[in-house]
Amino acid sequence: MEKIVVLGAGSWGTALSILLAKKGYKVVVWEYSKERAKELEEKRENDIFLPGIKFPENLEITNSLENILKDTKFLLFSVPAQVLRTVVSQISNQLREDITIINSAKGIELKTGLRLSEVIKDEILGKFHKNIIALSGPTHAEEVAIQLPSAIVAAGDLDRGKEVQQLFSTEYFRVYTSQDIIGVELGGAIKNCIAITNGISDGLGYGDNSRAALITRGLAEMSRFGLYFGANPLTFTGLAGMGDLIVTCTSRHSRNRGVGERIGKGEKIEEILSSMKMVAEGVPTLKAVKELAEKHQINMPIIDATYSIIYENKSIVEALSSLMTRELKEEFHLSKN
Repeated sequence: MEKIVVLGAGSWGTALSILLAKKGYKVVVWEYSKERAKELEEKRENDIFLPGIKFPENLEITNSLENILKDTKFLLFSVPAQVLRTVVSQISNQLREDITIINSAKGIELKTGLRLSEVIKDEILGKFHKNIIALSGPTHAEEVAIQLPSAIVAAGDLDRGKEVQQLFSTEYFRVYTSQDIIGVELGGAIKNCIAITNGISDGLGYGDNSRAALITRGLAEMSRFGLYFGANPLTFTGLAGMGDLIVTCTSRHSRNRGVGERIGKGEKIEEILSSMKMVAEGVPTLKAVKELAEKHQINMPIIDATYSIIYENKSIVEALSSLMTRELKEEFHLSKN
């Protein structure tokens, strides 16, 4: 039985681990908390994030990273974006040329402004760069875990991407390949920021018009940002762009939309984050995107308005007014800025 290693036992890591185990692989899932790892192994379900979804017998939970990559050819990272570097550093000496490295987290590292594949490359000191695949798309763990039809993108080196495509594909989970890892990663990161904005709109009681405008203009900002950094513009019309943006901006499962909704209803960001069991990746990524956009003079008014609400304590009414009353312009202006 082929062995797959998954680092991270949150909702997404768990859902993907169950999918792989049901396909017949031996899946070893690492959980950073020793106490939580013991609970997961004893209960045989992730009762916090995916209650009622039982683990297959061939899914093992561990708290140890010692020799964890022995006999595996696939390593899946499913840890929060801002701790990815730390986890990579703990297993980097175990990596081999024959291991395909898959990252399913979404975000931009705040302290460096690097995409997550770049974080992995940076931490493994230039080795195995072609081995890294980004797995991203409109796929909530809650729906994948109960086998509702979903589609996702495996981006990076085409040969490695095809391996990952075969690894994950099932009758309910369809995987496409892409060679545009830049676009796929930036789409997955920025959509979380735009989802916060949509949540604020929902929390204020605004309607479908507002939601559609924010999604559409959010896509324009995402595309503009991606084009500047060398992404393929078509990527943002696909699953990892528009697809993920739609689901994250509209779904009740979306943590980032939920954060925004609570802000729109008057809660403070510090209170919201301290009450959450899961990480809302869009909050730190928002700051990283804002800093990169300013550095490279990329026009991103929705990001600016959302940043001002969360990080500058600007009133929502004032931020909205500045967003709606800025200089009028034509809809499509095909330049990097």
